[in-house]
Amino acid sequence: MKDWNVVITVNDSDSFRKARRDFQRFGDVAPTDYHNVLVLRVPDVSKFVEHFSSIIETDKSLLNHVCRVAPAGFAFNFVTAEEFKIKARTIVLGWAALLCGCPFHVRMHRRGLKSELPSPSVEQFLDDAVLSAASQRGAPSRIDFSDPDYVIDVETVGNRAGLTLWSRNDLRRLPFLRVD
Repeated sequence: MKDWNVVITVNDSDSFRKARRDFQRFGDVAPTDYHNVLVLRVPDVSKFVEHFSSIIETDKSLLNHVCRVAPAGFAFNFVTAEEFKIKARTIVLGWAALLCGCPFHVRMHRRGLKSELPSPSVEQFLDDAVLSAASQRGAPSRIDFSDPDYVIDVETVGNRAGLTLWSRNDLRRLPFLRVD
């Protein structure tokens, strides 16, 4: 599936079929070329997050086979690492005003393209973009891994990426995210 907007990682091969069946109620689910990784296409990511969250409040069995569920507020395809960086930076800079003066960090979960998109360098590239934008606005931000106000989650599966900005409250309220 080339137009996913949610990434699901499962515990093991036995969990794969169960998770695939369980998530069909939310949208189109497909396997990927990556071990224990499914992708899901939902019509509305925000509605999916709220619906999924309300379901697992009463039925935690959906989480029995799942390591994490990563909705993508923004998703795009890319061909080159440079194209990825341009598109990801544009999205992240759209959050710069919100991130001004706030502790944050970027976390990337990459599947594939290991040599083209090394996670630490992409995280640093996007961190630097936000730090620079916040500083230019006169409200410097800072990187914080222990108790950030926000985490920028970057997910890639091959040549498709998804980015979402999660607040501290989101991360507390939505434990299935497991961003870090």
